[in-house]
Amino acid sequence: MALNHLGLALTDRRRGRRLAADAGLLVLAAAFMLPLAWVVLSALDPRADLRVKAPDGLTLDNFDAILTDDITFTPLLNSLLLCGGATTLTVACAALAAYPLSRFRSRLNRPFLLTILFATSLPITAIMVPVYALFVRVDLIDTMQGTILFFTASQLPFAIWLMKNFMDGVPKELEEAAWTDGASSLQSLVRIVLPLMGPGVSVVTVFSFVMMWGNFFVPFMLLLTPDQMPAAVSINEFFGNRGMVAYGQLAAFSIIYSTPVILLYVLVARRLGGGFALGGAVKG
Repeated sequence: MALNHLGLALTDRRRGRRLAADAGLLVLAAAFMLPLAWVVLSALDPRADLRVKAPDGLTLDNFDAILTDDITFTPLLNSLLLCGGATTLTVACAALAAYPLSRFRSRLNRPFLLTILFATSLPITAIMVPVYALFVRVDLIDTMQGTILFFTASQLPFAIWLMKNFMDGVPKELEEAAWTDGASSLQSLVRIVLPLMGPGVSVVTVFSFVMMWGNFFVPFMLLLTPDQMPAAVSINEFFGNRGMVAYGQLAAFSIIYSTPVILLYVLVARRLGGGFALGGAVKG
């Protein structure tokens, strides 16, 4: 009887903890869902404000007002050029830098990795003043290519760290077999290592693109011409003087602004969940 009572008490405790955990998760989910609900509802509300409420009639006027070249299309194109170019350069450089760190043992590997890990903790605001002065001297200020280079440099340390950890999961025996057949190190990296660590490359790609896509400060400082401003900066135009904000148009623009990131995640979602395709690659 005592054992039965003890078992029932333990079961009740576990059930209580599970209910408490579920309640906490629901509270967190609600905290995340409220801003999303405001964006969706306000985009369809002709009289949107800061409250989360049912729209006062459904309308697409907010989308019609922002779907112009100056407000949406040109800034989005600039964002795609900046973030797409910088992400491609980041992934390529990270793969080339991570390969020797993963495949060759050296006493300098660990200090180098700790150094680049430290570089990821540097606040971007602390280095923008010397970067701005440098860009003025080398004529890279107010240029797309200069902003792409800085985006790449700022994301590269953490991208190298991630890429190296994923690359460690690819057996070196596969490359040794390719080397035996006459392949170079670069060929084995491109044709064997990177295809096998597809999920890792996808993670680095998505992470880098998302971090650049939402970056306001860097293009705001390095780009001066309004026609070159990305969507992360042009969204500031919806905040008018004296506290006047076009909330409905802001919400509609936020939905369109978030679409490329969502599409990118959907495109690579299968690879993110697929794991490394190494089953049966190495025998014995």
